[in-house]
Amino acid sequence: MLQSPQSFRLSNGLLVIVEPMLDVQSAAVTLLVPAGGVRDADGRCGTAAILTEMFSRGAGGLSARELSATMDNLGLQRSVHVGSAHVTFSGATTADRIIDALPFIGRMVTEPHLAEEEFDPARDLVEQSLMSLEDEPRQRLGKALRQYSYAAPWGNSSEGELTDLPAITIQDVRRHYQQFIRPDEAILGIAGNIDTDHIRETTEAAFGGWKSAPVSDLAVGTLPLSPCHIEHDSAQTHIGLAWNTVPYRDARYFEAWAAVSLLSGGMSSRLFTEVRERRGLCYAISASLSTLREEGRVFAYAGTTNERAQETLDVTVAEILRLHEGITEDELQRCKARAKSSLIMQQESTTSRASSLARDMYHLGRVVTLDEINSRINALSTSQVRDFSIEYAPKAMVLVTIGPQALNPACVTSLS
Repeated sequence: MLQSPQSFRLSNGLLVIVEPMLDVQSAAVTLLVPAGGVRDADGRCGTAAILTEMFSRGAGGLSARELSATMDNLGLQRSVHVGSAHVTFSGATTADRIIDALPFIGRMVTEPHLAEEEFDPARDLVEQSLMSLEDEPRQRLGKALRQYSYAAPWGNSSEGELTDLPAITIQDVRRHYQQFIRPDEAILGIAGNIDTDHIRETTEAAFGGWKSAPVSDLAVGTLPLSPCHIEHDSAQTHIGLAWNTVPYRDARYFEAWAAVSLLSGGMSSRLFTEVRERRGLCYAISASLSTLREEGRVFAYAGTTNERAQETLDVTVAEILRLHEGITEDELQRCKARAKSSLIMQQESTTSRASSLARDMYHLGRVVTLDEINSRINALSTSQVRDFSIEYAPKAMVLVTIGPQALNPACVTSLS
């Protein structure tokens, strides 16, 4: 049973949102701190990623081993992740242990050691991760597609750049921490079988000593022009497409969601059926929504053989442009059924709810309940989705390819 979420601010400005879920036996937390890759200094792309690796390497007087053992003893499943906008701290355990676990998450955030001897191992891990991406053409494509879809720094790689890593020092990492790991615009979401009053006391004790300070605004740079081709000697060609849509905070977001779900929402979706199954042009094809606070994009991917790459591109673009044609009630009902399955799983997952609480507050300034999402999805009609697909049909597309030869971009450039 879900209860209405409650929110409050700590004395230092940290926003806390709590949603009791009395029918579960677990509890989870998600902390969003606006210190992600977009905050990396020029020529230091990867600073936030290295910092993220260092949070668990000792904090609050506990060595890395002691900190890890203590949280393991509490059954705390945890992670620290760097994204474009945020560094995200996540944790989940049984409901009776979350009160004991929160102070140790607080120590990681507010008292990391950031010891000089831990810097090289952390940087090495980031380097290894980046090198593994270089061996995965699809991952390289996704990185380039984002760079050509969002202006810097929002298009920058939050994972870092291999060319920048040698220049990053422990002083850069400590400076990033001091400037951007602040409670002022951070958001803490907590969901599970918990008591709100008890959580208020615990979070104040765990995070109340976190010092606040204003965080500077971001300067937005330029957007590189596509098409872009990355030469790669391979038997496959990887194709990435992107075009504008509405962000999550837009009133028509669920219409955008339904449109993309019609394109790529399972094995009965249009791209899968037409491009992969009926024509046999590619071995993988998909489309998904990407949203910043103020901007949204649709990202599409197709992996195919070199011989069929051009036809795959042409047919995929044509299928995207004709999305508004012949939308049926059966298609839309399948989309709704998939969404409802996802909602049911979210309702049973404290980790999903804690993440959603924090995300909603960041994007919307309020929490969207599962009942509201369900109502918005149920209210969608074929005419709404068709009208949205016409109004937001791509008027320009970003094209990025990886393979031995560049493709003819005429089907994309003709849109401009």
